[in-house]
Amino acid sequence: MECGYYDRDLCRSCTVIEVPYARQLARKQQLVRDLVDSHGEPRWLEPVASVEAGFRNKAKMVVAGKVGAPTLGILDRGGRGIDLRDCPLYPEPLTRAIHALAEFIARVRLLPYDVAKRRGELKHLIVTGNPDGRLMIRFVLRSTGQLAKIRDNTDLLRELVPHADVLSVNIQPEHKAVIEGAEEILLSRQGELIMPVNGIDLRVRPRSFFQTNTRVTEQLYRQVADWVDAVDPASVWDLYCGVGGFALHVAAPTREVAGTEISAEAVASARDTARAMGLPDEGPGSVRFLADDAAATPADLPGTPELAIVNPPRRGLEASLCAWLENSSVDHVVYSSCNATTLARDLGRMPSLRPVEARLLDMFPHTGHYEVAVLLRRG
Repeated sequence: MECGYYDRDLCRSCTVIEVPYARQLARKQQLVRDLVDSHGEPRWLEPVASVEAGFRNKAKMVVAGKVGAPTLGILDRGGRGIDLRDCPLYPEPLTRAIHALAEFIARVRLLPYDVAKRRGELKHLIVTGNPDGRLMIRFVLRSTGQLAKIRDNTDLLRELVPHADVLSVNIQPEHKAVIEGAEEILLSRQGELIMPVNGIDLRVRPRSFFQTNTRVTEQLYRQVADWVDAVDPASVWDLYCGVGGFALHVAAPTREVAGTEISAEAVASARDTARAMGLPDEGPGSVRFLADDAAATPADLPGTPELAIVNPPRRGLEASLCAWLENSSVDHVVYSSCNATTLARDLGRMPSLRPVEARLLDMFPHTGHYEVAVLLRRG
């Protein structure tokens, strides 16, 4: 992939962009195989490649510059803004929206936050797009001082970005490297962005997590659904379920599925999708969601599932959850990981659950990051 920002040494976020993509993929495959194979030598399926450009469904832009002349992108080492509004990682609808939002910020005269001086208001702009070009736009402010400026000019905002379904302001008052705060102020009637994935209309709220590469995410969900259907368990737990992607993909008429996620917003979105799909929340064919810490799930849900899906953050599973899975009667586990190092550590904590099949899915071309899914079987 060609990138003028990289060539001009303005942005080095894509750390391996100079490596041919086929070689990037082969390196990642070898890395995860080296870490996983010592725990059982699973059969490795063909890696899932991404398109090389235009794959990101979310742009997180630092806002800098001056009133009337903002930059949207990153900061240099001196804290000055580097404008990246034409980054080739974003699909065309996101790029158009970023340009329009820069115009909105300039015309409304929002005050960019100055990191060095600790002054200003607008810190970040977060734009999420779905496959149909619909958008969720979030302004991250230091305080509510310029909230009225945004609220009073939503007509202009919708004129400039007509495909925006969800508009919100997030308040992040602290001077530290945290993109968003706990307070979200919704400015639109619609509070969820519909994210169609494999025929399921997932719902994403402003503070909910969703994978940044929608096409590869579709294949991840299909792969996990194929594994689950081949095992055909009567009961499934989806731990760290997010907005319910895995749980809703493995729903079946005779299967009971339960998902747990610590984010109440994500659980609310998952429940909304389940209701829209007409799925009951108890009995055969049910899918229900619980706002809970994944490590606490065994104590908070009755019984034991025949199969568990785990999709933890980079730090991996809690040791207590590994111990419970190891000593439980769970026959199969599907582990989706963005960090093969912690995945390998957790496999070492669960020696009775052996990897039998695995697949690399490249969510993040031009970087060292990836997703890997592994099917584990007891014995």
